[in-house]
Amino acid sequence: MKSLIVSCPRCQKKFNYYDSSFRPFCCEKCRLIDLGQWLNESYTVPVSKLTLEEAQQLEQLINEKNQNDEEDDKLH
Repeated sequence: MKSLIVSCPRCQKKFNYYDSSFRPFCCEKCRLIDLGQWLNESYTVPVSKLTLEEAQQLEQLINEKNQNDEEDDKLH
């Protein structure tokens, strides 16, 4: 059986990565705590502010997609 000893990203406990069904966490409790942090928005993914031009391009792409979706809905 494979063996890879790693530290749980939540509690730092050492465990065999391949023995855990909650990878990359050591147990369900650590997995759920981490999920809760994401759901409470304690963790965030850093983003840079869009320039006015980028925001306009993004809005145009969204509008085009919405129009395509509406056309597809009419066909079905």
